[in-house]
Formats: sequence, C-alpha cells, structure tokens
Amino acid sequence: MSRPDARATPGQANAAPLLAVEHLSVAYGKVEAVHDVSLIVAPGSIVTVIGPNGAGKTTLLASIIGLLPQRAGHVKYAGVDAAVLSVEERVARGLVLVPEKRELFGTMSVADNLELGAFASRRDGRLRARLDDVYARFPRLADRRTQLAGTLSGGERQMLALGRALMAAPKLLMLDEPSLGLAPLVVREIFTIIAALRASGVSILLVEQNARAALQVADFGYVLETGELALSGPSQDLSANPRVAATYLGHGAVAAAG
Repeated sequence: MSRPDARATPGQANAAPLLAVEHLSVAYGKVEAVHDVSLIVAPGSIVTVIGPNGAGKTTLLASIIGLLPQRAGHVKYAGVDAAVLSVEERVARGLVLVPEKRELFGTMSVADNLELGAFASRRDGRLRARLDDVYARFPRLADRRTQLAGTLSGGERQMLALGRALMAAPKLLMLDEPSLGLAPLVVREIFTIIAALRASGVSILLVEQNARAALQVADFGYVLETGELALSGPSQDLSANPRVAATYLGHGAVAAAG
C-alpha cells in the first residue's frame, strides 16, 4: 500500500495550512507511540483522525499542543514552528485542545469553569461577549451557570468542555473523543455543534473512535493504526473504502445529525 499523503482538504488546496504536522514521531521512553505521521489542517476545515484504541491518537494531539515532546519531526501552526512556543503561547495564539477526560473543575460552577477558559485573553475586554456567545450556543449551560460542574450530565459536561475551549477564542480546536461515553442522541447533538463551529470559522482537528459520525462531519480524514498512518483522503472516499467500512463503519456507529 502506498503511503498516505498530507494533502489539502477539498477546496483548500491553495490555502496555506493552519496546522502542518511533518514526519512526527513521539515516544514514551523507548516505546514509540506515534511514528512518522504527517497531516495538515487547512483553514476553515474539519479534519478527522480515526482509528482503534491505542493507535496513538491522543498522543498525537498531546504532542501538537506541547504536552509531550517530539522524538522527530515538526509541528507548524499558522506558519510558526511550534517548538518555540510553550503550551500557554500555543493556546494564546488560538490552538486549543479539549481533552478526552474533559478535565473540568467539578467543585466550581459552570460560569467559573467558562471564565477559566479565557485565562490567556482575559485582558482583551471581550470576556463578557465570549460568555454571551457560549451561552447562546449552549442554552443548557446558561440555565445551569450557577450549578457545580460535577453535577452535570455527561452531555452537559462535554458542552461545558467545548464552551470553555471557545472562551479562548480558538482558531484551531482539537477535540479528543468528544462522543466518548455519551448516549446516541447526545452524540448527534455534539456533532451538530461541531459542524456549526466550523461554519462560524473555527477549524477543527477531530480525533474520534466513532468513525461514521466523524467522517460525516469532516472534510478530510486520516486513519491511524499502531501509531502510523494507514490511509488518508477526502472523508467521502474513506467512507466508501471497503477496508474502512469493514473495520470502522460496522454496527454500533452512530450517524451524525444533519
């Protein structure tokens, strides 16, 4: 099989990539969890990385945001080598991660969790406008703004994690398994929200085990297996690929809404 390439998403071929991952390798000690991975995210696109548990998807995102060092390769964000940027500087420049475990402050209110998301840009005078925007996108959070985050339902916690990330005014939002542990109806709602975020100008790198929903919402996809890229292409092509269909689009996948 020929090696997958990091091509631009359809309609974005002439745009400079917002994110360019070039031959990235990441290791835990002597164990290499990600090997020679290249991918790009063009402005205004949704790119998904699908694959089984243990494929290296979370490790990939952790390295892009700066939580794990690179053994080899480069990460370029908005044309800048991310190696010269701290995690905080990456967030301040609009590269934001919503982790798989959501990492909310359960003993703090919804409103306080949201305000913490704007730590990198609290002085720009737009905190109230961002809060209003988040509450408009997530009316349930507005209704529960004084409620402790630890008392929310699973779907509401995921909405709060997304809302907190939006408080940082992301240009590129990286989502790690946003559908994990959620009921099918809530999964559809979350993916509808993801599509709406792209429509508002936020680019998205989406890591998901729910391959069917991810490929329905994304423009371009990569298949990561045992730390290496196995396939890549426009999402419609991957959905029609017999290998992808047999391995990742079987029974139990939940279709995205809209």
